[in-house]
Amino acid sequence: MSENVLLSSLTTLGVGGPARNYAEAATEAEIIAAVRSADDAGERLLIVGGGSNLVVSDDGFDGTVLKIASQGFTATAEDSCGGASVVVQAGHDWDDFVHQSVLHAWSGLEALSGIPGLAGATPVQNVGAYGADVSQTIAAVRTWDRERNAVRTFTNSELKFGYRDSIIKQTTADGSPRYVVLTVEFQLLLGRMSAPVKYAELARRLGVEVGRRANSLELRRAVLELRAAKGMVLDPGDRDTFSTGSFFTNPIVAAPVADALPADAPRYPAADGLTKLSAAWLIEHAGFSKGYGLALDGGTDDAGTPARASLSTKHTLAITNRGGATAGDVLGVARKVRDGVVRQFGITLHPEPVLVGCRL
Repeated sequence: MSENVLLSSLTTLGVGGPARNYAEAATEAEIIAAVRSADDAGERLLIVGGGSNLVVSDDGFDGTVLKIASQGFTATAEDSCGGASVVVQAGHDWDDFVHQSVLHAWSGLEALSGIPGLAGATPVQNVGAYGADVSQTIAAVRTWDRERNAVRTFTNSELKFGYRDSIIKQTTADGSPRYVVLTVEFQLLLGRMSAPVKYAELARRLGVEVGRRANSLELRRAVLELRAAKGMVLDPGDRDTFSTGSFFTNPIVAAPVADALPADAPRYPAADGLTKLSAAWLIEHAGFSKGYGLALDGGTDDAGTPARASLSTKHTLAITNRGGATAGDVLGVARKVRDGVVRQFGITLHPEPVLVGCRL
């Protein structure tokens, strides 16, 4: 157990004050023991994986921060009819597992390449990109239920997956979950071809029609190229990648709200007759361009002072740490963008990352 470890060192955004207590757990038994110890002591508990979806207060966290560090995956079954059933430890690097799935000819995860973070975080947010999300391939999630003090396994239907949502997220407060993910089981088809390509931009890059399949390795390479062009693949030399990825979720609205937007506003069908909008389009058409917060010389913000946080210069959905930013700096940019979209369109954008000890 360590004291006063800076949470800025544990997050891709690079902000956050000290953790009063910090521990790492490399096995399922260690994870459960650490969680039980904190709970028995009445300690506040924050679970950290890759830190790619966290905005932590500059005051830090007055409790125990537990980093999940379990590694590895095991194919528990593999046949031509049922495909591959693969159990992944919560602390395993997500993109490494996606890469390994492609190399093993397990099809279904290739469009989720390049997403930072750990495997255990993927069911929490129902992580998705380029027309795919993990709810399409997750069979079960094994968790530690802190209220019942017992292991609980959720099947896919029990996880109540929605757009960037699950029962695990719904029962998490301020970064502290009721259900701590231990392992995730994926059910994947066998083959070198990808799942059907659902995203038009990706289909164009691959030279296939939407709904057709492509070579999984080629699709992975295309996704990595697309993400890198948007600053969405971690790169220590690129400040645009010091972010939480997309800061706002795409709003899902009733038809009259969507109909009130200009004709060129992107619209996508959503569940229950609702419509999903493009948060990036709303942000840009509310007057916030790439790099908002930086002057043309790249060195100052709107007030003429050195800019420490801004929208990415590659993608308007990401808020980036330009160097030395605080959580307050990041949230300041987020509030201006959110309020500007409300003024222009009457639509409130909601943050995708977990806000710990702070709020928008």
